[in-house]
Amino acid sequence: MTKSVGIVDTILRDAHQSLIATRMTTEQMIPVLENLDNAGYHALEVWGGATFDACIRYLNEDPWERLRTIRKHVKHTKLQMLLRGQNLLGYKHYPDDIVDAFIQKSIENGIDIVRCFDALNDIRNLKQAVKSVKKYGGHAQLAICYTISDVHTDAYYFDLVKEMVELGADSIAIKDMAGILTPHRAESIVKGIKKITTIPLEVHTHATSGISEMTYLKAIEAGADIIDTAVSAFSGGTSQPATESMILALREMGYDIAVDLDEVQIIRDHFLKVKETFVESGDLNIQVYAIDPNTLITQVPGGMISNLLSQLKEAKQLDKFQDVLNEVPRVRKELGYPPLVTPLSQMVGTQAVMNILSNARYKLVPNEIKEYMRGYYGKPPAPIDENIIHQVLGDDQEIISVRPADLLQPELEQCKETLKEIATSLEDVLSYALFPQLVLPYLKKKHDPFYDVIVQDVTVIL
Repeated sequence: MTKSVGIVDTILRDAHQSLIATRMTTEQMIPVLENLDNAGYHALEVWGGATFDACIRYLNEDPWERLRTIRKHVKHTKLQMLLRGQNLLGYKHYPDDIVDAFIQKSIENGIDIVRCFDALNDIRNLKQAVKSVKKYGGHAQLAICYTISDVHTDAYYFDLVKEMVELGADSIAIKDMAGILTPHRAESIVKGIKKITTIPLEVHTHATSGISEMTYLKAIEAGADIIDTAVSAFSGGTSQPATESMILALREMGYDIAVDLDEVQIIRDHFLKVKETFVESGDLNIQVYAIDPNTLITQVPGGMISNLLSQLKEAKQLDKFQDVLNEVPRVRKELGYPPLVTPLSQMVGTQAVMNILSNARYKLVPNEIKEYMRGYYGKPPAPIDENIIHQVLGDDQEIISVRPADLLQPELEQCKETLKEIATSLEDVLSYALFPQLVLPYLKKKHDPFYDVIVQDVTVIL
């Protein structure tokens, strides 16, 4: 029997997040939304990740309106989003009432599949998200954050999958955010997962290190059901492998793939024109297409490298880049091998920069790292170095062992009260709950276009 392989296209989310920092507008997507719907994809990844923040911060768009617009045009294909578990789409844990309401409105506005992950692979931080996705009729896909360390063995990942299945996962994803999943390891892990569960298994990687197509092939041969790709106009580099290339190669090998390449060609031609606008504006940096096998050694994702370069450039210390790059794995080991994914990638990177620039390790420590050491982000994969804990926290070493969100008070009603004069929907309130400093002026301007216009006294002389 011919094996079917599902394709999830990331063109509307991860592809442009990876290549142009999530700057594609809804208007640039609309002309081919119906083509995307007719193409026969397993799903389209359209929302979550950094799209929510970027819509408001850089594009002056309402992310909820983007989702509704996509749903209006995409009537048949499932829509998928990326959710950071208890962090939702932000960078900290939110109370359960906010998580529940956010997932409710995400599904009501058009999301079918919610890919939930936790930066530490701490299952406790996924419980409320899964509960809410199931409650409101969505598909809960639970994602393993793939990384490499002494503790991240195949057995570690298999135990994680067992917990996810027990929690109620409808499908499992292997989320390789740095492009470091090798073909051999993909084969080993996929085979092991398929022995544990029969629910669908999706594999997500990036082309950064130059091995992504081989990784997908070995994963599929081992039993993976779905892969994430990007229409070729926005594929490669820090994005995903090209949709068309993967389909052509897999079909030649006898796999059944339902995607219509004639529709994909129309989609590609449109996004090539969109891409050209970003090339002309300078928003598409040619460096994002560089193949960097060193990623397999440093395990530092492409986006994290750009962030490190930006911090060092601002400090006028670009010559220290290699020192910082060498410091990252050392810091990561001392902090219990957290996977380098948002928000932990930013935290580990910032600590590495501070260690090098201050010329004294852990002399300067961000508050987020202190909170992480105290357990407020969840349980690290391995114990944190006791000497580092003592150096950073001193005698104040109280470490929590409960699920971090258990310590948070409900906030939804308070947010509603704060915005009662300007919020027109629960979606407005939830946007504020996630990014209050960013969203408050946005909503004020939406409510009153002239709220921030300076009033001047004018003296009229007759």
